[in-house]
Amino acid sequence: MTEILTPRLLLRRWTEDDLAPMAEINADPEVMRWIGDGSVRDLEQTAEDIERWEEEWDEEGFGLFAVELLASGELAGFAGLSVPDFLPEVLPDIEISWRLGRSFWGQGYASEAAHAVLEFALQDRGLDRVVGICRAGNTASENVMRKLGMTPERETVHPEYGYPLQVHAIDLTEYSG
Repeated sequence: MTEILTPRLLLRRWTEDDLAPMAEINADPEVMRWIGDGSVRDLEQTAEDIERWEEEWDEEGFGLFAVELLASGELAGFAGLSVPDFLPEVLPDIEISWRLGRSFWGQGYASEAAHAVLEFALQDRGLDRVVGICRAGNTASENVMRKLGMTPERETVHPEYGYPLQVHAIDLTEYSG
């Protein structure tokens, strides 16, 4: 089983116990406003998401980790890697992403988890390059990408929803660990 320990977090595969807290995160309109069409997701949709994330682990050898706080055992959200099928123009690049519950914002957890995922991508999984994609105006995600050493690469438009997207990237030669 793939797990990553950071000073404050455990990044691990998903369990049944993660469904309810992840569904609670996905049900928060403030969390979801930058994602997809901005709609919240219910328990059934979240179960389908987790199933899809686990399948990606099996198919690709990487995926989205459940992010657990070491101090409390609480599920904070996710961070990990995925194939950004929704934006074919960036393929075959792999995307790094994260989503944390609002009560976990502003404490450095997203950056801590994302750093661990980036190291996993470049060193453990041997990826040469990783992209980060966010909706224009999502300054919190842009700040995490900047902390990772990612640089803005291009602006584009979401093919389904039509809003502007920012694509950031980093490759192995730029990564300082």
